[in-house]
Amino acid sequence: MAAIEPFTLSIPDSQLERLSQKLAATDFPDELDRAEFDYGVPLAHVKRLAKYWQEKYDWRTAEAKINELPNLKTSIDVDGFENLDVHFVHQKSPIDGAIPLLFVHGSNTSLLITGPGSFLEVQKILPLLTSSTTPSFHVVAPSLPNFGFSSGVTKRGFSLPQYAETCHKLMLRLGYTHYVTQGGDWGSHITRTMSILYPDHVRAAHINMVSARAPTFFSNPILYLQHTLSPYNARERRGASRNTWFQQEGSGYNREQATKPQTLGYALADSPVGLLAWIYEKLHDWTDSYPWTEDEILTWVSVYWHSTAGPAASLRIYYESAKDTRLGGARIDLHVQKVPLGLSHFPLELTVVPKTWGRTLGPVVFESEKDRGGHFAAHECPEELVGDLRQMFGKGGGAEGVVKGKNGYGLEKARARL
Repeated sequence: MAAIEPFTLSIPDSQLERLSQKLAATDFPDELDRAEFDYGVPLAHVKRLAKYWQEKYDWRTAEAKINELPNLKTSIDVDGFENLDVHFVHQKSPIDGAIPLLFVHGSNTSLLITGPGSFLEVQKILPLLTSSTTPSFHVVAPSLPNFGFSSGVTKRGFSLPQYAETCHKLMLRLGYTHYVTQGGDWGSHITRTMSILYPDHVRAAHINMVSARAPTFFSNPILYLQHTLSPYNARERRGASRNTWFQQEGSGYNREQATKPQTLGYALADSPVGLLAWIYEKLHDWTDSYPWTEDEILTWVSVYWHSTAGPAASLRIYYESAKDTRLGGARIDLHVQKVPLGLSHFPLELTVVPKTWGRTLGPVVFESEKDRGGHFAAHECPEELVGDLRQMFGKGGGAEGVVKGKNGYGLEKARARL
């Protein structure tokens, strides 16, 4: 069995100097009069951020903050592929009986409607989930292969089942035979795949990006009647407008990444400003008026720029998932019977569906409808997301006690030894 080793992030000075040179040599495009975000990221925004990146942004400060996390690395053998070095954050709770929770982030945009996330999305919720407030959790947050500081994949065909296998084997490596999952963005699809492939190990799942289809009379007659006879509430009506906006005005990148990722990869790998514009567009459009700071934006972008496999590698999951006829994106709306499911509906998510649609995904034991929040719930609304998890897995919750002997309660370990 491969060892689990501490991981310290340290980007070479030469790499930072090369980045500075590229930023200084940027040739910006022109722009039409009165062009706004409907046309793409306005030139003034990109110039401001690029200037800040070159002259004021301090990667070493961000790097030091990342290194404050409990970063680890191990090698995972994925069937049919090479051994992969997987970076992950593993924060244990001081509470005996804490619930093992796998937190899976998103990625950079796709046919599956996902966005520019990374393991950094766990930063805000990590201290909340692992505190002595109960129910408490042991949290594992990996950098997916091809993302962050995990290694890249060199063979074709690494799709959702392989990402699921990687995450499952990581949990087993850490001694978590039974665990629960939380996912948004790509993480919702990967954890759904884990529920399909490993239902005896995944004891419950929670997602905050709910992708589902309308119930049919033959597949879900009761839900079909409820959907047909019940009027949409205000969130669901607004959600229909959000879905229309996204399909008509916000999803053009989807087809490119799902069909010709390598072509786009040349631009993102060579141009830091191109990568900045590509990611910042989504951070702006996909959140609920979240007040991004320059440092937040550039840290997210820098994680892609400095990633082990490079930003082009992050595009490949979209092509592979679209081509996977067994468990690709088109299959994630399957009903998964054995794994209890929790759903958090945020009003400015990219897929905003009626509750009856979400209930087609499996045995729903928890639901919430939020008044605010968009695609990056863990970053935009960490307290609300953590509150949902505590309600779902806490006393009286629909998933209370699903992991035997690990219900999230108990004495703090230091006290238990007295």
